[in-house]
Amino acid sequence: MIQNKILQLSEKIFPEIDQHRRHLHQNPELSFQEYKTAEYIEQQLRQWNISYKKVANTGIIATLGKSTKTNRCIALRADIDALPIQEKNNCSYASSVPNVMHACGHDVHTACALGVIRVLKEIEHNLNGCVKIFFQPGEEVLPGGATLMIKEKALSNPKVNSVIAQHVFPDLEAGKVGFRSGPYMASTDEIYITIIGKGGHGAMPERANNPIPVASHLITEISKEFPLERMIKEHTILSFGKFIANGATNVIPEKVELAGTMRTLNPKKREQLYKFLKQITTNFSKKYKVKVQLNIVKGYPPLINNPSLTEFFKIKAIELLGKKNVVELPIRMTADDFAYYLQKVPGTYYRLGTGNKKKGITHNVHTPYFDIDENALFYGTSTMSWLIFNYLNNFNN
Repeated sequence: MIQNKILQLSEKIFPEIDQHRRHLHQNPELSFQEYKTAEYIEQQLRQWNISYKKVANTGIIATLGKSTKTNRCIALRADIDALPIQEKNNCSYASSVPNVMHACGHDVHTACALGVIRVLKEIEHNLNGCVKIFFQPGEEVLPGGATLMIKEKALSNPKVNSVIAQHVFPDLEAGKVGFRSGPYMASTDEIYITIIGKGGHGAMPERANNPIPVASHLITEISKEFPLERMIKEHTILSFGKFIANGATNVIPEKVELAGTMRTLNPKKREQLYKFLKQITTNFSKKYKVKVQLNIVKGYPPLINNPSLTEFFKIKAIELLGKKNVVELPIRMTADDFAYYLQKVPGTYYRLGTGNKKKGITHNVHTPYFDIDENALFYGTSTMSWLIFNYLNNFNN
């Protein structure tokens, strides 16, 4: 029985997967600088006689399986970059690179993907189609490594019919996974506003045009339009986290710089927000006779999981892990460049439980104390292998 074989293989190679993860965790590299990480992955693939090619400088596409009459092909995305965070964990596998850490679990994703390759290679003759594994650089920073992989035709030759990814989730205990159909994660855009008035002496404000009250009023008006209650209800965020006015007690500055984030699950709402910001900044410029410069740096699109595929994968995960270990995920306003793949082909992005409250493994991602219950590596490898096998052999679209 394939299910038992996948579980047995995943258990057998668990020490190897764990070793991969610890090595990667100790040797993190920032986005688009993952040269040693790519070399390490290549070394494993050559050792296992896996066909692969390098793309996007530090990206790798590995391929296994076989061509069939259905020409079915599924891709697995594993991001490989780390974050500019100084690790504070006291463990044998802590980061050896100052101010760089796998604080978002991409070492887990990569190790599990290597594990999946090992498992699927053993049952390759049972796969009714092919599998591509994307070891993708630069998920953490714009423009997102996914855009580069797509540009270099990762979804072609052979054509990818579906794409899947798993991401660590410390809110879930190891042994559990979570799914959500439809919109799951938000688009993310960066907002930069510069308000230029006229600087001057603090004791002679009539000779200046102070940009500070204008900037304060602008933020107040935006907050009135998007109060916290509305942002939560509509899953739409428009907030500012940076306000710089380099004046002094007796110096009115010439300009104020604001920076914030804009997030939504709805592409149409996203366009409406662009128009709102352009209109309100134009109005303020005219009303207060200041120059207002608006720069919106467009980030990742909303992440929308294909409903039929997600439901299929959820059912298969229940078959493997049991109903109590497969949960429904709430909407999140975070983002992931995996959304770009989902704009091209149907797919699913699900969560892998990595927490363990009894062991004190509860810290969130993007923090210096993030760690995982390493048993999650077994579940990550076996679950992903099982879902891929079932897509190639049992999914009816």
